[in-house]
Amino acid sequence: MREPLFEILRSRELLTELTLRELRIRYKQTALGALWAVFTPVLMMLLFSTIFARVAKIDTGAVPYAIFVYCGLLPWQFFASSVKNATESLTRNNRLVTKIYLPREVFPLSNVLSSLVDFCVASLVLVGLMAWYRFAPPLGGLVWLPAILCVQLAFTIGLSLLLSMSNLFFRDVKYVLEVGLLVWMFATSVVYPINPGEIGGWGWLLLLNPMTPIVDAYRQALLHGQPPSPLGFAYAAAIAAAAFAYGLKWFHEAEYLFAERV
Repeated sequence: MREPLFEILRSRELLTELTLRELRIRYKQTALGALWAVFTPVLMMLLFSTIFARVAKIDTGAVPYAIFVYCGLLPWQFFASSVKNATESLTRNNRLVTKIYLPREVFPLSNVLSSLVDFCVASLVLVGLMAWYRFAPPLGGLVWLPAILCVQLAFTIGLSLLLSMSNLFFRDVKYVLEVGLLVWMFATSVVYPINPGEIGGWGWLLLLNPMTPIVDAYRQALLHGQPPSPLGFAYAAAIAAAAFAYGLKWFHEAEYLFAERV
């Protein structure tokens, strides 16, 4: 892992420029600009609040359901947009991949970082929701946010590297991913809490999903001021570390084939 990491560090200025380029392209000639980063999670929050809070009557305790679901949608939207955009990053930049020598890891990484900017912008709405509902969470859990974000970044980057490389060899990957992300979201505790004690049958498979402890960790820290669940978060961190290590390794080893496949 040392060689690709050093190459990425040496190309940090290029990575910054590619990230800014992704943001400019994403919001070029749009009336709302960066507000589109807020539009999708807010619209989904309103939709799920109408369906689940009024029809299904999901119990979220002292936390208003709108805050509960938006706090889950934020990290999920960051993950989904990062992976989706990164998957096509090599095919979109085919000229740069084939004609210029540079660490190809910067292409999926720039998509992850641009989605991180959107994540930070959309997070401001959560503050507004808390003010609207007069919900004052304990602030002690904020110290856990850097660790939670690092785990999510490692998992997202590792998966983005694997999928961008796979999409270069098999163009079906981007189509499978669109359906997979939709199913994956409902298998994650984004819009409803997953209680291990109430899961039966094949429901235990939901506990193997590393995004559930990550989303729950954000809620524990932001809404309850508590540290993440030790067992669940340790499991997510282990999966994230493995995804990052193997994603970087396999991507770097297959890099010499990219120009032929584009």
